[in-house]
Amino acid sequence: MFEALRRDVTAAVERDPAVRSRLEVLLCYPGVHALAFHRLAHRLWGARWFVTARFISHVSRFLTGIEIHPGARIGSGVFIDHGMGLVIGETAEVGDDVTLYQGVTLGGTSLKREKRHPTLERDVVVGTGAAVIGAITVGEGARIGAGSVVVAEVPPNSVVVGVPGKVIYRDGRKVAPRLDLEHADLPDPLTKAVEQMLDRIHALESEVQSLRRALDQAVESDRRP
Repeated sequence: MFEALRRDVTAAVERDPAVRSRLEVLLCYPGVHALAFHRLAHRLWGARWFVTARFISHVSRFLTGIEIHPGARIGSGVFIDHGMGLVIGETAEVGDDVTLYQGVTLGGTSLKREKRHPTLERDVVVGTGAAVIGAITVGEGARIGAGSVVVAEVPPNSVVVGVPGKVIYRDGRKVAPRLDLEHADLPDPLTKAVEQMLDRIHALESEVQSLRRALDQAVESDRRP
């Protein structure tokens, strides 16, 4: 546990240019504090001290703004930068040297007691506000863009952006876009907004045509003797 904490501190020193000393990290970095609380809670969870583990997790959430279920498995050298609003679910697995930014969600999609949260392999980076949902695997070295929603497997050494997330780079090379005729489970919000605007325009055009017909009929009635 203490070796893992040492690696977490080292990760913060190596990946945050704002760090001035290891003491600063130990005293002032809520991501490091949340991981330390979690490692204790996870041990208690493994010993089947479920309520105590959840209570420690709850205290950690109150103090740091970071919510990590004690059942989640987290490797060493993990760096949670800022971290406010970050949520990691019970069956999530986070590999060594992963970096997570504030507002990240590693969420589940099932109500069954089974593997329902994502697995992040070694050296993954998940950007601010991104959500990785379901029992999927994000391959080693992958990068998830800020605000993305990932609901499908991510190959190693890929860059994923968008809602739903799509691979735009893999192994350093741009991935050519392809025509996708399947309806995604999560619609593109921009496309949905455009469709709603078009529906509204069509409705307004129908109202204008009705008013014109009514006006023409009124004018015609006035002209009659």
